[in-house]
Amino acid sequence: MQIEFLGTGGFHPNERRHTACVLLPEVGIAFDAGTSVFRLAARLKTKELHVFLSHAHLDHICGLTYLLVPLLKGEIKSCRIYAGADVLTAVRQHLFSEDVFPVWPQFELLELERHKTYPIAGVTVSHQPLPSHPGGSRAFRVDWQNRGQKRSLAYVTDTTVDGSYTEFIRGVDLLIHECNFADSLAEWSYKTGHSHTSMVAQLAKESSVIRLALTHVDPSTPQDDPLGIDAARQIFPSTQLAEDGAVLSVD
Repeated sequence: MQIEFLGTGGFHPNERRHTACVLLPEVGIAFDAGTSVFRLAARLKTKELHVFLSHAHLDHICGLTYLLVPLLKGEIKSCRIYAGADVLTAVRQHLFSEDVFPVWPQFELLELERHKTYPIAGVTVSHQPLPSHPGGSRAFRVDWQNRGQKRSLAYVTDTTVDGSYTEFIRGVDLLIHECNFADSLAEWSYKTGHSHTSMVAQLAKESSVIRLALTHVDPSTPQDDPLGIDAARQIFPSTQLAEDGAVLSVD
């Protein structure tokens, strides 16, 4: 399975990072739709797109408007948007309000149902609510078989690490987890409903994941090492900082 990081920043884009979107191009699945979605159509390897939204904050949904032209041009034949009922309402009534963006793309809106899983192109997507971010958020997990072996990844963003989803992500081959702040700004994690470096690394260790990719980086921090990556690797050595354009593989 190929995983492409289209956008790895939070809040607003900067010269290095656009806001959130992770694409699984071979199966046509994207997680979140931030400013980086302008990159999506050229990388998608299917004609059907399935977008799972973690929550309705603008840095995670504004890129839905960018899908209008690829849909009109037939580069994408169909697009389903999966999210909680409140998020779908925000998308339809606010992002695509008459005054903001008056053209409705050919989206199919699907409300995520509690405990329901979603089989798509040979993989299964499951989800779990995350309570700590203002307005709430949602974690996603993808499971599949490859040559008879179980494989998995999890996408967790806009949350402060707590014990509520440890079992949900346990043992995944790749954990993609937000890390908005370095440890030096740990207090802001609790004020804003985000996470900081060492707490995410400790979660990866305790949940027995194989690899950790840190994303949703504060755009105002230094560019080369915004999170103090060595601090994470001291706790969980298989940690990397995700960058826009990075491609990982889980085989």
